[in-house]
Order: sequence, then C-alpha cells, then structure tokens
Amino acid sequence: MEPIFQEYTALLKRELVPALGCTEPIAIAYAAAVGRKVLNFFPENMVVACSGNVIKNAKSVLVPNAGNLHGIAAAALMGLVGGNPDQKMEVLSSVTPDVPETVERLLEKGFCKVERLETEIPLVIQVRLSGKGQSAEVEISGHHSQITRLERNGKPIESYQSSAQEKVAEKYNYPYMDLSRILDFAEQTDLTDLLPLLRKEVACNRAIAEEGLKNRWGAGIGATLLEHSGDEVGKLACAYAAAGSDARMGGCTLPVIINSGSGNQGLTASLPVIMYAEFYRRPEEQMYRALIVSNLVAIYQKSRLGTLSAFCGAVCAAAGCGAGIAYLMDGKRDVIEKTVTNTLATVSGIICDGAKPSCAAKIASAVNAAILGYHMAAEGKTFFPGDGIVGPDADATCRNAMRVGAEGMKLTERTILQIMME
Repeated sequence: MEPIFQEYTALLKRELVPALGCTEPIAIAYAAAVGRKVLNFFPENMVVACSGNVIKNAKSVLVPNAGNLHGIAAAALMGLVGGNPDQKMEVLSSVTPDVPETVERLLEKGFCKVERLETEIPLVIQVRLSGKGQSAEVEISGHHSQITRLERNGKPIESYQSSAQEKVAEKYNYPYMDLSRILDFAEQTDLTDLLPLLRKEVACNRAIAEEGLKNRWGAGIGATLLEHSGDEVGKLACAYAAAGSDARMGGCTLPVIINSGSGNQGLTASLPVIMYAEFYRRPEEQMYRALIVSNLVAIYQKSRLGTLSAFCGAVCAAAGCGAGIAYLMDGKRDVIEKTVTNTLATVSGIICDGAKPSCAAKIASAVNAAILGYHMAAEGKTFFPGDGIVGPDADATCRNAMRVGAEGMKLTERTILQIMME
C-alpha cells in the first residue's frame, strides 16, 4: 500500500467512529464519567466548564437515554451517575432506567454548576469533581474524546500525559489532502481493510434514518420531505439524511457513524450516497468507493475549518455527498470537481447556531444544493472563478469557503452565542 493510501485509511478509521447522540453533550458525559472513575466515589461538588462552541451545541438537544432532559448539566450528570467511560462516545448507551430520575433530582438541587471558558480553542470541556477532601479534574480538548489533562488531587495521572503532549489545535493540517489524491485513493485502494467500517456506516446511519421516518422525532423534517417533496431519488436522499438528524437531535438512542466529530455530518456524507446507490442499483463496491469519496471530501474541508465553527458543517458534508453521488453516477473527475464547486457556491452561507431540531432542515437544504450542483455539473454547467468565493478550481473553492468559516465568521460566532445566552 502506498504511504498516502495508508494515511487515508488511518484517517477514515480515526474520523468515522460510532457515537450515541449529539457529540458535544456526549463528550461532556464522557468527561464526567471519566472523572467519577478517577475519583472512585460520588462527589459532593461538580463544576463543568465549556468553551462557547460546546455550550452552543449542547444547550438545546435532548440527551440520549435521559427522557426529556437536555443541556450541559443534564449531560454531565447522566455521565456522572450512569455513564460507562470505557465506551467513550457511546458512554450513555447502557445507562439503567433509574438514572434519569436521579439526574432530575440533582438538577433540581443545582448540583452541577456550569461555567463558560474564555478560550480561543473551539472545543474544550473541563469537569471538576470534589468531596471528602479529594478531587478529580478532566479536560477534553481538540477532539470530542481526546483527554488532554487528567488529575487526581492535583497530581497528573501519568498514563494521560502523552495525550496532553499531543493536544490538537483547532485546525488540522493534512498536507496530503486534495481532490485529485482523494479520487486516486477511492478508485485504487484495496477495500478489504475498510469494508467493516463502511458496512457499519451504512447499517448504523440507515437504521437511525429509518427510525426518524417511522416515528416523529424532532421537527419531523425527513417525514415532511417524503410527503411533499419532488423527484423520487432526490427526495429520498434529502429525507433520509434529514430524518437521521431528526432522530439524533431528538435524543434517539441508536448510534451514528460520525464524520469529523459530528453525527449530522456523518449522516449527510453517507445517506444520500446510499440512497442513490440503492435507487440506481449500483454495485456494492461502487457504493463503498463513493462513500470513501464523500467522507474524505467532507474531512478535507473540515480540516481547514476546524472542529467547531459558525459555518454549518453540513455544508462540508453535503459537498462531500455531492462528490460521492457524482462519482457513483458519472465517475468523471471534471463532473465531481464541478459538483463540489457548485455546492459550496450555493450554500456556504448557512450558519451553525447550535445543535437542535432545525439542523435537519439545514441538512436537507445542503443536500438539495449538492444534488442541484451535480445535475449542473453533469450538463457541463458550473460557477466561474471570481463568482463570489469560487476559485480557479475545486480545491481553491474549498480553501476559500473554509477561510470564510474559519476567519470571516469569528464575529458571527460571538454574536450567535451572545443571542443564545440571552
């Protein structure tokens, strides 16, 4: 295997992992569960401090297996009372039915104090537990499950010091990533090593989408699209991606294979490609290679944007699924690259104002734009360099769009958070 192919394989394995519920509250629950394990008894005091972006994304969504409980304190207490830290991003998958009732009582008492951290790093979570003259502190930073500091009674726990040294900044640098090399990998790589991961992505993400269509979760965007939308395959692509988000934002306990730390991005990058492959009866191998294209194009953009931003990550994932659909349906590189450009030129202005039911509608809008972008590209139509943020090629357009999100939307981020806190 070529070295760059090894890099892409490792990247997919690192970024496409299962998670239960919205990743920010789950990361908070994970930190709390780790803290409880380190302290080794139930604390007398609990403080959870989060960066603004984490607060924004954890504020409104329901916590899985917690009934109707939502928010930072509820997520932290669910992890503290009943979470299993060994399950990381599925930390709440095996909580017992009595846990939410205990959490409600603790919430009423104001047991968990929540603070906002003043930091430039978008994703930081700190949990401080104390009691009986002892304490435990946990910090997660950079990635949702990356512990960067772990202390007991003020003394670092040695096994976690290597993680602290590898603390990830808000942007990741993957110099080997561009559209041409992503497509080389998707076309040429031996799928054997990735098949278990890709099969799990199809199974998990399809299952939660079907749950979102079957039962009324969230705002029911997916079901509404199926009832009222247009042509069949495009309708299915938008509806399934939206329905997965409906269920996930509504506290559904089914896991999702995430992309770049986000379940919504994982659903957006995968489900439209799966729907197109099934509708047009494409060979299974072709579907898996198209999923590789979609996932890597999404990761490629997010690596420049950063973990959390005011730029809606569903746009990155939609450009990815558009590329995957173009690969599946056409296969010509020119069409794939034009699809990415057309998608980003159309919906790059969508803001992220936290995780909540309306995320499903934003996903549907972004996927619809990707499908339009593909149809334009298939007919040789594209937006031209100099049209707004459109660059001379698809890679340049990606860089420009992510620059808007990473640099240009910092004030937007602060304004959104201020509105939400008010």
